[in-house]
Amino acid sequence: MPGVTHVLLYSRRGCHLCDEAREVIEAARRQAPFEFEEIFIEGNDDLERAYGVRLPVVLVDGHERFEYQVDAEAFRALLA
Repeated sequence: MPGVTHVLLYSRRGCHLCDEAREVIEAARRQAPFEFEEIFIEGNDDLERAYGVRLPVVLVDGHERFEYQVDAEAFRALLA
């Protein structure tokens, strides 16, 4: 079974939960490489409506897996 290939983080600058989510993702990425993309939602009305009150939101291979907080153990389990 192929591993995770792409992780997308929707975030906002100055968001401490977003910073924590990024740290969890980057730490896992050092152990199991995958493509990582971060999109800051400021200035995008559609993204603000979709994600504005529940950041961070993390998609793994196109599927929403986490919001508000990324559990490091659960994230690593997705990579396995």
